[in-house]
Amino acid sequence: MKILHFADAHIDMANYGKHDPETGLPLRVLDFLRALDTIVDAAIDEKVDMVIFAGDAYKDRSPAPTFQREWGKRIIRLSRAKIPTLLLVGNHDLSPATGRAHAIQEFDTLEVPYVRVLQKPQFYKPVDLWDLPVQVIAMPWVSRSGLMASVEVSGTDPKEIFSKIESRISELVEAWVEEADRGLPLILTAHASVEGAVFGAERMVMLGADLVLPTSLVKDRRLDYVALGHIHKPQNLNEGYHPPVIYPGSIERVDFGEAADDKFYVIADVCCGDTKVEWRKIDGTRPFIERRAILQSSDNVTEFLCFNLPEPNHMSGAIVKLTVEYPRELDVFIDETALRKYADCCFEFHLVKKPKIEARVRIPQGQAISSLSPMDLLGQYFDSAKINDVAELQELAKQIIYEDNPDL
Repeated sequence: MKILHFADAHIDMANYGKHDPETGLPLRVLDFLRALDTIVDAAIDEKVDMVIFAGDAYKDRSPAPTFQREWGKRIIRLSRAKIPTLLLVGNHDLSPATGRAHAIQEFDTLEVPYVRVLQKPQFYKPVDLWDLPVQVIAMPWVSRSGLMASVEVSGTDPKEIFSKIESRISELVEAWVEEADRGLPLILTAHASVEGAVFGAERMVMLGADLVLPTSLVKDRRLDYVALGHIHKPQNLNEGYHPPVIYPGSIERVDFGEAADDKFYVIADVCCGDTKVEWRKIDGTRPFIERRAILQSSDNVTEFLCFNLPEPNHMSGAIVKLTVEYPRELDVFIDETALRKYADCCFEFHLVKKPKIEARVRIPQGQAISSLSPMDLLGQYFDSAKINDVAELQELAKQIIYEDNPDL
């Protein structure tokens, strides 16, 4: 079985950039759709036997109809090419309210040919999968409330509840693995966190608490491929061993936390006991560039900050963020207009200003404030603020203080 595996499309991520005047779509959405087109083109051109999408088509549970249309266009292309496609329901696709439709429900409702939505834990045999010589255990994201309703739990300790739920999931998967035909490849696909996986920026977009699957469950050698979704950082949790346990990652960079991550989909030749995996890099993903600068002087501020950014030709088309730390009194020297002009070639430029707030002056321990005169207190302030040439200021302060209060 030659399968294409991808996950975490989040095609309606529009947190940067403007709208395209021709299509009316946010420019960042077009980035995600280009990546999705690359994946669909590869599936069709290479005539894969099956596509597995491991969850999270959108960034939230109520996508706008326009985004649903764009997702539907790509999935229909696979259907028309007669490529069997499995769509696993992820946490961003699932409504927390019982009985409400999830975000990719329409493919089931309309019975789209060669497309199957995996919306509950289930074991699929060849007869359920267009008679393909493969077996699939599906573990979509199931809401915490739904799991608690299906498993007898006592007490209110979340750790105890999660432990029982995870044990129940392990028992389900183990029973299905035992039931599987040893002569056919067996695939586990899950939208979940797995113990030991390395997280990326998706912690910022995750909704709800995570159930964590044990590594022993996904590394069972009776499995032939484990197609995971939910974590955006590409990784094989069982590198060099069978079965491959793959998070392909998100198809486009979501935020600066993914700035250094390349983006992939996976082509896998799945065989009983011997699966070969090929990582396919998605070219043309939007670059994210993050720089930091610490400003200590008012001299040549704009030149100093521009020096801390890449050259303009290296920022072309990128989303750029410059974080500047500086003493509060230098705020007036930061010329944001000049910086934006320098970074004009960027897709989007963010300036994050972090002025340092000086700590309050503290009276030495054991010294009562009532024992200090107003001039003594002012002198301590001048010392803490490191103000030079204070003689004139002190003289002026004396005139102000003692003019109306000669008895002080």
